[in-house]
Amino acid sequence: MALDQSFVGRTYPPTEPYEVGREKIREFAEAVGDTNPVYTDPEAAKALGHSDVIAPPTFVFSITFRAAGQVVEDPQLGLDYSRVVHGDQKFTYRRPVRAGDRLTVVSTIEAVKSLAGNDIIDIRGDVRDETGELVVSAVTKLVARAADAAEGEA
Repeated sequence: MALDQSFVGRTYPPTEPYEVGREKIREFAEAVGDTNPVYTDPEAAKALGHSDVIAPPTFVFSITFRAAGQVVEDPQLGLDYSRVVHGDQKFTYRRPVRAGDRLTVVSTIEAVKSLAGNDIIDIRGDVRDETGELVVSAVTKLVARAADAAEGEA
């Protein structure tokens, strides 16, 4: 069943604050194989004008994807998560994420469409610091694959 177009524009409550730590940034940089010292060495970060180490660009995916869970789990939306694959991801930064940031995410459904029986939903996560400044917007595209014809006959 196609997702309801009336959900476009629906916004969900902000998440609890996530405190960005140096160790989490270091672990993430190591996990993705990025050896840029600005992610692990406070002095290297300061030499480039940052107040502390900064996070690799895709670091915020983990908190924005967790926040998108509010959308995915919304029973009124009716998204069948067992059929969902991650279709695309985009980030638009205002400034880097820094160690010490306390970030919240507000998720908004940007688009809902059906294509060849697949439901496609774009969820924008606006990430703000504790002053309310927009740090980054992340758009996650999820695709709920169509049920196989054979499954429908079972």
